[in-house]
Amino acid sequence: MPSSGKILIAEDDEMTLELLANVLTREGYAVVPVADGRAAIDKLRESSFDLVVSDIQMARASGLELLDAVMLEWPDTPVVLVTAYADPGAAMDAIAKGAADYLAKPIDVVALRSTVSRALERRRLASDNRALRATIAGRKVLIGTSAPMLELYKQVAHVAPTNATVHITGESGSGKELVARTIHERSRRAAKPFIAVNCGALSESLLESELFGHERGAFTGAHAAHAGFFEAAEGGTIFLDEIGDVPGKMQVQLLRVLQEGEIRRVGGSAIIKVDVRVISATNRDLAADVRAGRMREDLYYRLSVVSLHVPPLRERGDDIMALTQHLVARHAALLGCSPPRLSDEALLQIRSRSWPGNVRELDNALSRAVAMSQRSVILPGDLPPPLPDAPGTPVSIETGWPTLEEVQHRYIQRVLEHTGHNKSSAANILGIDRRTVQRLTARELKDDEPEHS
Repeated sequence: MPSSGKILIAEDDEMTLELLANVLTREGYAVVPVADGRAAIDKLRESSFDLVVSDIQMARASGLELLDAVMLEWPDTPVVLVTAYADPGAAMDAIAKGAADYLAKPIDVVALRSTVSRALERRRLASDNRALRATIAGRKVLIGTSAPMLELYKQVAHVAPTNATVHITGESGSGKELVARTIHERSRRAAKPFIAVNCGALSESLLESELFGHERGAFTGAHAAHAGFFEAAEGGTIFLDEIGDVPGKMQVQLLRVLQEGEIRRVGGSAIIKVDVRVISATNRDLAADVRAGRMREDLYYRLSVVSLHVPPLRERGDDIMALTQHLVARHAALLGCSPPRLSDEALLQIRSRSWPGNVRELDNALSRAVAMSQRSVILPGDLPPPLPDAPGTPVSIETGWPTLEEVQHRYIQRVLEHTGHNKSSAANILGIDRRTVQRLTARELKDDEPEHS
C-alpha cells in the first residue's frame, strides 16, 4: 500500500535534497523540495504539510529557526531535522526545541524511511486523540448497560423517529434532559433546534413571555417584539423541564400548542402556527398533581402520550463504573490533560456511596477530583466528602427502606444543612431553582404540622 502524506523538504545541498526527494517520492509521499529555511516558511504559509524535513545548517534561515517558526505558527506539524554530523548535543538541542526526530548525514535511506513513517504516525495518533477529546468534551451521551438502561434505550429507539409527545420522569440529576436530547438527535428533527427550558426557574410572567414571545409595548420594558422559544424551536424540539411548576394559566396555553399547534404572543392577537415537538420532564408525581387539582388532566394526558422513566443511579448496578471512567475522560479532555487513573480505594468509595444527587452529583464529584488531583491517579482524598447523613431517617414500615418521598425530604435537609440553610446555594447543588426549594421545604413544614381537632 502506498504511503500518504505531504512532506516539505528544506535542504541547501542539491545532492542531498535530490536524494531525500527521490526516496520519499518512491515511498508514495507528495514531496515539495525547497533550498532553504526562508523558502520553506513561505511554502508553509501557502499550503499545509503533514511533515517538514529540514537540514540544520542553511544560509537563509537555519533548520532551528525554521523549527521555531513551525512550532509557533503550525504546532501540529512535526519537524525532522538533519544534522551534518552525528552530534549528540545538536540532536538533543533539536529534540528539546520540539523536533519530532533527527537524522545524521550521510543519509541512511532505511533510517530515513522509518523516521518519516514514525513521525507521521505520531502526528496521526495525536490528531485522532485531539478529535476524540473534542468529542468527549463537547458531547454528553447516555452511558450504561444495566437492565433498566437497556430498557430505556429500547424505548428511546422506538419513540425517537415518531412525532409523539414524550414525558420523562426521574429523580433530580438522573439525566432526563440527556434522554430528551438523545430522542431529538435520533429523530427526523435532528437538524433543527433543540431548546431546553427550565419552567421552574422563571416567574409566571417571564415564563409566558419566554415561551410564547411578546409584542412591543406588551408590558413595561417591552421595547421591541420578541419571538419566544416555541417560534425559535420551529421544526425542532422544545424540552420543558420541571413541567409540574407551570401555573394554571400557562397550562391552558400549553394545551393549545399541543392540540392546535399554534401560539399567541403576549400582548398580541395574531395566531402563529408552530411545528414543534414537545418533550417534558419532572421529578414529581404529576398524577398526584392532577388529583390535587394542581395539573390539568387534559394537559397531563397530552404530555404523556409516551412516558419514559430514567432510573436513579443506585438502581443501575455496575453502570457507575462505566460512568466514572467516561466522566473522568470527559473532564480531563475539558482541562486538556490526560485522564488520571482511579485508585482501587477511590473506586471503592465511589461504588459504596449512595449518590442521592444521581449522575449530576457523581459528575460534579469527578470534575472536582480531576481538577484537584496533583498526580496521574485519583485518590479518595481527591473526591469531595459525602454530605453527612441526617439523623433519625424515617423508613418504610413494610420494607425497611426509605420511601422516595422520604429520600427526597432527607436529601433536601442534608443539602440545606450543608449550605447553612442558604436556599440559593442548596438550589445550585440540587440542580433546581430557589422557588422549587422554597416550595418543597414549605410543603414539608406543612406536612410536619400537628393536626387539630
